[in-house]
Amino acid sequence: MIFTFIVYYWILRFKPLTITIIMSDRKEHWENVYQTKQLTELSWYEPIPETSLSIIKRFKLPKDSAIIDIGGGDSLLVDYLLMLGYTNITVLDISAKAIARAKERLGEKASQVKWIVKDIIEFNPDRKYDLWHDRATFHFLLNKEEKDKYLEMVHKNLTPDGYMVLSTFSEEGPEKCSGLPVQQYSENSLPELFASYFEKIKCFTKMHITPFHTIQSFVFCSFRNKPVSSPRFLTELL
Repeated sequence: MIFTFIVYYWILRFKPLTITIIMSDRKEHWENVYQTKQLTELSWYEPIPETSLSIIKRFKLPKDSAIIDIGGGDSLLVDYLLMLGYTNITVLDISAKAIARAKERLGEKASQVKWIVKDIIEFNPDRKYDLWHDRATFHFLLNKEEKDKYLEMVHKNLTPDGYMVLSTFSEEGPEKCSGLPVQQYSENSLPELFASYFEKIKCFTKMHITPFHTIQSFVFCSFRNKPVSSPRFLTELL
């Protein structure tokens, strides 16, 4: 009992330090992943991000729409968005190595993209986005504080009626990714978590075939931001 009290006191007393250490460890982990593995050796690799592209195309966004890809450092989504003619793209990743590899791959086209090396929980956007895309970053956030911060961040930094595309491992998917535990979601639990801030457009389950020919079950959800002035939004906050 005394030991439990001491541990609890330490967590409360040094909570900011604890969070900083966790973030530092998280960054070190991902830098090591990208230092030691090639793109095609990563389980989430897909030569063409067909599902994300299909969802994004349905939104019929203007080509100058502000788009951000969260955790998209070495993903090929940015390549295809550029091919489609989008001109206002931001890519954020915790790993500087992942960002460097993407820049090298894109060559001269890399200058057309804004690159940000930052842990998503430490991200403080200086603008609003029309589309927020996150494939397999959110599910690494395990505690309520980080999840709440993420939700508020997206809502605050999306334009009114802006879109979010979010994908996580499903409840039938892996319990870990690259050695780290993840939070699994379903087609019901994911939109429920975001219901106060976002209108669900559609959720579905998608099977991803890894480079190792194994199958991972993902949940994809698309959302529309709720304007703060929306009567429904205000009612849900009360």
